[in-house]
Amino acid sequence: MSNIVHLSEAASIGLHALIIIAKADGMVNVQTIADLTGSSRHHIAKVMQRLTRENLIASSRGPSGGFELLRAPEEITLLEIFEAIEGKMTIPRCPADHKVCPFDKCLLDNVTQKMALDFLAYVKDKTVKDYL
Repeated sequence: MSNIVHLSEAASIGLHALIIIAKADGMVNVQTIADLTGSSRHHIAKVMQRLTRENLIASSRGPSGGFELLRAPEEITLLEIFEAIEGKMTIPRCPADHKVCPFDKCLLDNVTQKMALDFLAYVKDKTVKDYL
């Protein structure tokens, strides 16, 4: 069965990982995130590299190392996390990415565009603090 809306595993890991880190008392390592999300350590490490490059988290190596937030949870939106993983969000004009439509009106009545706008508004409004 096909999902109408699907979040990539990387985006899911990024969103969940930042909330896990925000809830922790100290540094959180890849293994802890893997245990809590059921994702592979390798995939988590790649996602965490992206979040580090985007200055959402800091990482430190070593036995007591791990990740920590670089800003307060109320200052990090879900949109920032999502875009750090997936790239800048765009709102599609056509669900099939057609430049020219053979019909006068969209067969789906632009419902996908409306869904994208609703999703954008939601992730722009929510912060990591909302899940603590």
